[in-house]
Amino acid sequence: MDISVGTCCKRTLLKVTETLILSEAKIIYTDGLDLYKQLIPKTIHEKHKRCTNHIERQNLTLRTHLKRLNRRTICYSKSLVMLLAMVKIYFWYSIQKCLLSLYCAPDGRRSVGV
Repeated sequence: MDISVGTCCKRTLLKVTETLILSEAKIIYTDGLDLYKQLIPKTIHEKHKRCTNHIERQNLTLRTHLKRLNRRTICYSKSLVMLLAMVKIYFWYSIQKCLLSLYCAPDGRRSVGV
């Protein structure tokens, strides 16, 4: 997983797309932004608005949980370092919560999640 904060420019998108390509992604779905054509090989690039709805839903959930990501709010981060730290903590907590919900006790019973 990779976290990149910035405008929708080639430098920012390159960080994310390089991570996906190095992880040997079978297919990468994007919206209609022309920059993706330069960054992602045609063999694994699919451009469909319909196929990006899952990630857009995740983005909405993230913006709902972390008010500092919303536009026009008083809860914004003045520092990029603090924003990245908060996003990393959020993802770490979310992953831990998922892992705990999957944990089974030695007697075979599932434990109650966080």
